[in-house]
Amino acid sequence: MISVAEARARILDGVPVLGAEVLAVTEAHGRVLAVPVVARLNQPPADVSAMDGYALRAADAAAGARLRLIGEAPAGQPFAGRINPGETVRLFTGSVVPEGADAILIQENAEAAGGEVAVREACSPGRHIRRAGQDFAVGDELLTAGRRLTARDIGLAAAANHPFVTVVRRPRVAILATGDEISLPGEPLGAGGIVSSNSHILAALVAAQGCVPLVLPIARDDARAIAEAADAARGADILVTTGGASIGAHDLVQAGLQSRGFALEFWKIAMRPGKPLIFGRIGGMPVLGLPGNPVSAYVCAVLFLGPLLARMAGAAAEVHEETARLGASLPANDQREDYVRATLTWGGDGWVAVPFARQDSAMLTVLARAQALVVRAPFAPAAEAGEIVRVVPLNAL
Repeated sequence: MISVAEARARILDGVPVLGAEVLAVTEAHGRVLAVPVVARLNQPPADVSAMDGYALRAADAAAGARLRLIGEAPAGQPFAGRINPGETVRLFTGSVVPEGADAILIQENAEAAGGEVAVREACSPGRHIRRAGQDFAVGDELLTAGRRLTARDIGLAAAANHPFVTVVRRPRVAILATGDEISLPGEPLGAGGIVSSNSHILAALVAAQGCVPLVLPIARDDARAIAEAADAARGADILVTTGGASIGAHDLVQAGLQSRGFALEFWKIAMRPGKPLIFGRIGGMPVLGLPGNPVSAYVCAVLFLGPLLARMAGAAAEVHEETARLGASLPANDQREDYVRATLTWGGDGWVAVPFARQDSAMLTVLARAQALVVRAPFAPAAEAGEIVRVVPLNAL
């Protein structure tokens, strides 16, 4: 068995970033930039007013002064003339500051009547003026390649005059569940049968990471059936299988894939849950063979499939960890790295992780209620409540 860290490093080794495509900026939320976004204009494009008020010379704006109102300039309609001593122009938020003005008297501190404006409170040079290029200037790199675009980023790219952005193509993930005993939700169950959940949980994880899940029909426990099902994965960037990853008489994933050129790179990881994980390639396509138990499949997907998808999409390939205080004691660990399902709550001075009493790798109720995985190193000694531990938060996935 190899360690979790070694397995992840070997899975990511040599994985290329996928090619790029151009998208409308309105469709690019959650995608990873392939080309930086560079400002095409200055923002703001000219000195503009930050408030509703009056443009004037600060030297004229002593309290009690009266200025001649010579015009009005709504946003988008700049004043054509120049402000001279003793003059002022009515402005609104976003209006271009007229030539000659160096301050804005906000309307709350002014009183307009009879073509004049009385200054109630003095203002200083530069007051309430947003300078041209204050936010960004032509040529500024605003968003770097490798950044996953948020709603805020979309707004910034649009403001920088980019109707389109260049992003990394979304990885296509073929998902193949195997097993004679499984049926799709809603289908009749045979004797001893169970409803398949792995394809659904994996498809949801893949979609949540901004990738494209391709759920294949269930393959029965037959090497030929598995091989033929894998043929449907041609054109995908990754093939993920679930079930049949162990060494039983009906665990036939490796045998089925070998007839399609599957080259095994490693099998079995020193972890719990998820020990019988398979990794290899068919041609250049990575193949990740996950265990059949749903909790094991999910944990392995978080630790290995997530970083693999991120690497292909051009993002940081990492598993996010936090620290937390244990809310209950844990026994000493054995030789396998353990990922203990737990609740995660804020305790005022930090996170508190409370492990569930039952950790069976088939219990989806526990997984659904969990907010984190407590990471236990191989041969970790017993841990008491209150000790600091590593956790992998789940709610953000």
